[in-house]
Amino acid sequence: MANEILAAILSFFIPGLGQAYAGDIKKGVIFFVIAVVLALITTFVIQGIVMTIVNLAFSIYAAYDAYQMAK
Repeated sequence: MANEILAAILSFFIPGLGQAYAGDIKKGVIFFVIAVVLALITTFVIQGIVMTIVNLAFSIYAAYDAYQMAK
């Protein structure tokens, strides 16, 4: 059984890593790809506070999801 706190921390810093650690590699890859796309949009298209908030919100959701999966 995976440690919930570790899964949440891993997924907060690298979205998808906590999901993979908790056992769902497919979901981890999907979360990672979403994080990369959001980062690219933030860097090249929409620079500003709105996308920064979106990226932070997604990281928090990824951490929460990994925590729930690891329970």
